[in-house]
Amino acid sequence: MINFDGGKAGFLNRRSFLAGSAAGLGALALGGCQTTEGMTSAELTAMYGPVHDPKFPIPAADISKVDPKFYRATVDYASNEAPGTIIVDPGKFHVYRIEGSGKATRYGANVGRDGFKWSGEAYVGRKAEWPTWTPPKEMIQRQPEAAKYAKGMPGGPENPLGARTLYLYQNGRYTLYTIYSTSDPETIGNGITSGCTGLLTQDMIDLYNRTPVKTKVIVLPA
Repeated sequence: MINFDGGKAGFLNRRSFLAGSAAGLGALALGGCQTTEGMTSAELTAMYGPVHDPKFPIPAADISKVDPKFYRATVDYASNEAPGTIIVDPGKFHVYRIEGSGKATRYGANVGRDGFKWSGEAYVGRKAEWPTWTPPKEMIQRQPEAAKYAKGMPGGPENPLGARTLYLYQNGRYTLYTIYSTSDPETIGNGITSGCTGLLTQDMIDLYNRTPVKTKVIVLPA
């Protein structure tokens, strides 16, 4: 469940964050200097640059607003879980996709704020590109201005669920929790949601494309 009431990632302030441009990438594109994570500027530009999408253009992520420790990377990660399994570690603001042989793809994330954190095992029950977002009644009670979307907000750049969403299920039922894409780089590494997990759009597309329905998802205690 996504929540945008309060804080700098406020629901009504989303438009201001969607102005993210290639400015951060442009600053990195001079030469082939190494970043603090050992990647060249060209590699970062390729990873977080603009994405051609048949429905809506996706601008470059302004990674100048993201701590380098949250850049996508292949890391050592000991696990007995099968390759493809997704592990959410809200305490570290990371999401891992198990690759096998002691490796995982690591993504920076935003997670549930205090009072909305959860842990447990789930699975991807369905996937959607540019999904419709319907605020839950609890959010409408807290934030009446969201009531205009009670019947659903169409998919698009202004939609809080972003370009791609994985819906988490338990025992055949939707949990109301998702792993979704955000175009707000300043939210990465922060607890802002009502329990959902957000990745930068470019990272979410990478994870989405490699995650089939029924994929196991483990959310660790914070």
